[in-house]
Amino acid sequence: MKTTMLSGDTDGIKCAARILTDGGLVGIPTETVYGLGADARRKSAVKRVYRAKGRPDSNPLIVHVAHIADAEEFVDFGPLALKLAEKFWPGPLTLVLPMIASCPVCREAAGGHKTLGLRIPSHPVARSLIEEFSGPIAAPSANISGRVSPTSVEHVLADLSGTIEAVVDGGPCSHGMESTILAPIGNEAILLRPGAVTRASIEKLAPVLDVPTGSPGPASPGQLERHYSPKSPLRLNAQSAGRGELLLGFGACDSSAKQNLSPSGTLKEAAHNLYGMLRQMDDLANRSGGWTIAVSPIPEIGVGVAINDRLRRAAHRTVVRD
Repeated sequence: MKTTMLSGDTDGIKCAARILTDGGLVGIPTETVYGLGADARRKSAVKRVYRAKGRPDSNPLIVHVAHIADAEEFVDFGPLALKLAEKFWPGPLTLVLPMIASCPVCREAAGGHKTLGLRIPSHPVARSLIEEFSGPIAAPSANISGRVSPTSVEHVLADLSGTIEAVVDGGPCSHGMESTILAPIGNEAILLRPGAVTRASIEKLAPVLDVPTGSPGPASPGQLERHYSPKSPLRLNAQSAGRGELLLGFGACDSSAKQNLSPSGTLKEAAHNLYGMLRQMDDLANRSGGWTIAVSPIPEIGVGVAINDRLRRAAHRTVVRD
């Protein structure tokens, strides 16, 4: 199969919508990362997503819609969920909510669970495509499962070229990190995955709870212990590069750093650069003969919580931290 590159203009969006209607797969840009889109109502298309990514079919997908009214056709919104949606949609927040009996999204998209993750993306190309397609689009990250998420068309093609019909070029992703995932239950919100919407901003609307230790919590993407991983091993909280290591820096760091997520120490910039620089460092480490990527400390505040979550999962069972 040849993967077609489509522009993000009207013609490209119309072509992508036709592919989705025919049961095909399309890489689509969002403000978080590029997603692998499929008709969320179509069992055969959703199963292709799992196969293309090599993703366990029990790991649910996030479904993208255009309006809150559309989401209400799929899940049961409580008062808190509606408040969160009105505050953060369109944007990088996913809400995990109970599916209603008449929900047209296939159970495969929900990983066989009774809840469904939904969000409204803010990227104009993604919004236009959902409107043109006129239906829910299931779209996990457009990469091989467990690997570094894609934030550009080039990343999508590096992982999935020849296995999907097309990818729409919407430029680099502005946030560069996956959505925050919440499960609103009663008057509280369970944080299932930190992301671009910070805990502090959510707490202005409701108390935020972490998933209790030892409990899987509600079904949600992004919960694998090892995830978002380059092929090279990682060493976290590194002050400098050791022998056989390449340093990915942050802020004022050792001058030997090959890349710096944010020379000014800005967490938003670091989040935007994280996956692209991890991919670049991974290529360099492999060309150097299997070197380790050492990563400077990242403050555990604001979006830094999400950055560290991704780095810890990427480094799981590889290299012990300092």
